[in-house]
Amino acid sequence: MTVVDAHKETRGFQTEVKQILNLMIHSLYSNKEIFLRELISNASDAAEKLRFEALSNDALYEGDAELKIWIETNPDARTITVRDNGVGMSREEVIEHIGTIAKSGTQQFLKSLTGDSAKDNLLIGQFGVGFYSTFIVADKVTLRTRRAGLGADNGVCWESVGDGEYTIENITLPQRGTEITLHLRAEEDEFLQDYRLRSVIKKYSDHITLPIVMPKVTTNEETQEKLIEQEVINSATALWVRNKSDITEEQYNEFYKHVAHDFEAPLSCIHNKVEGTQEYTVLLFIPKRAPFDLWDRTNRRGVKLYVRRIFIMDDNEKLMPPYLRFVRGIIDSSDLPLNVSREILQHNKQIDTIRAGTVKKVLSALELMVKNEPEKYETFWQEFGKVLKEGVVDDHANRDRIAKLLRFSTTLDDNPKPSISFEDYVSRMKEGQNKIYYITAESFTAAKSSPHLEIFRKKGIEVLLLSDQIDEWLVTHLHEFEGKPLQSVTKGELDLGEMETEEEKQEVEKASTELKPFVERLKEVLGDKVKEVRLTYRLTNSPACLVADEYGMDSSLERLLKAAGQSVGGSKPILEVNPHHPIISSLKEEQNGERLKDWAFILFDQALLSEGAALDDPAGFVNRLNSMLSATLTQVN
Repeated sequence: MTVVDAHKETRGFQTEVKQILNLMIHSLYSNKEIFLRELISNASDAAEKLRFEALSNDALYEGDAELKIWIETNPDARTITVRDNGVGMSREEVIEHIGTIAKSGTQQFLKSLTGDSAKDNLLIGQFGVGFYSTFIVADKVTLRTRRAGLGADNGVCWESVGDGEYTIENITLPQRGTEITLHLRAEEDEFLQDYRLRSVIKKYSDHITLPIVMPKVTTNEETQEKLIEQEVINSATALWVRNKSDITEEQYNEFYKHVAHDFEAPLSCIHNKVEGTQEYTVLLFIPKRAPFDLWDRTNRRGVKLYVRRIFIMDDNEKLMPPYLRFVRGIIDSSDLPLNVSREILQHNKQIDTIRAGTVKKVLSALELMVKNEPEKYETFWQEFGKVLKEGVVDDHANRDRIAKLLRFSTTLDDNPKPSISFEDYVSRMKEGQNKIYYITAESFTAAKSSPHLEIFRKKGIEVLLLSDQIDEWLVTHLHEFEGKPLQSVTKGELDLGEMETEEEKQEVEKASTELKPFVERLKEVLGDKVKEVRLTYRLTNSPACLVADEYGMDSSLERLLKAAGQSVGGSKPILEVNPHHPIISSLKEEQNGERLKDWAFILFDQALLSEGAALDDPAGFVNRLNSMLSATLTQVN
């Protein structure tokens, strides 16, 4: 940082901002008119923030409560100026909001860029560009602002040519709010035409709830004198209070882009007015793409609360549960007090009722999508399915509804893109099957390749393949679906019920008797490594596998908790061996104690590896394996 004088300094942009600026200038050139939408949207937010703060401090209006957005051009100077009398910014706020990007997921966003302009435009839209979009059309941007409530001497002037640095200085600014002047590039003359700006405003910002005005030249018929009057360009009425039949799809889409700062149209729109003991309106949207901060459960900026069309707040956890944090839009109550605070909302029955009703509206919209637009729901699931699964854990009241919306991969087709519902699974259950079988693993490949599935594949029994981290918690909270219990294939003894033939049962009993001494020797050799050793018929190709006790913790969940630094109990796995495998058939007659010990540990370590676990002693495993291979090769030669 280079200090120019006591009040003016030159600062360098945050590294991420430099990269974003470069993208704005080069990637979004084909959609450059969106700069005006973004500036108007920011000005609207500033006005809403002032309204909210003024509820408890009317002096912030400074005698001017008529909030507006002004837009004007100066063809001679080749500038466009967008001004508002909203809340404005202090010097510190300008540095925080303009000089840096404090968004979680910024690095992931930048790494996701492909170099393909069309694809990158979509990614940039998901990220949200805001103020930086000005550099699409301007080679210099000047921002003058003063925060409401601060004296005129607290004005701030910010300026940059988008080259990685900006200057900032204190100035005297009588009026509150923000004024942004764009010095247009040589090839952007189209935006100096009033009709062009008016068309952009009508297209993108007609729904903004405060007047957007532009100067209009008129002629006095009597004196022929030229007069300049301020003309309101937009409708300046809240879109959500209008009848649905009077709103076009394009108007809904543009309102969504305003509240979500997205480039794409939404996947679905929910517009509903509730009347009765409580009156409120919801206008909500389900996006088409997931934002980059979707996995931040503390980020709930999607839904804004209004009271009688006056903005109150956003970011409140009482408006929408965490598992629906992807929803964007507004809730407008006719009953809440204008001075409602975040603290009051924590224990407000009206808000609880609104939230419960709104959640049901969102779930109903998803159910209709499943029924009428399955391809659209598939898009939704790929983007937001993992988050929706959190609802099984968080929302007991709607657990059954959410369960019907879940989608899974299964052994039926091994498709890594989940598309099978519980209802699909139940409709295909084998005769005599009374359980929904599933396996959890740390990846899709590990799940579908697990040896635990061998008998299920042989008998044609479908198994759900669960490989999302949230799945470990999902199955601990969802124990059944429509009376069919969920059963892990890696826990407890295998019980296929009526799907197991009498011949198979007799074979199990016979082998258990014959191999009892061998099983006991294996348990003695492995000692504290295992809780138990027993024979199994869940394996057809593998010699051994590890399972958890019926009421124990799946090994994948145990590893997940350990990786998160949580302490888990010292549970021991059960080693199950396949009596028909050649290795087991050979070992049951093994008299050499050391050789049996090596084989026992090799079987145990192989079973660990097959489920994606790390070995406690990798070198010991390799040495034992090499020893066995050497002995085998010596015998062959």
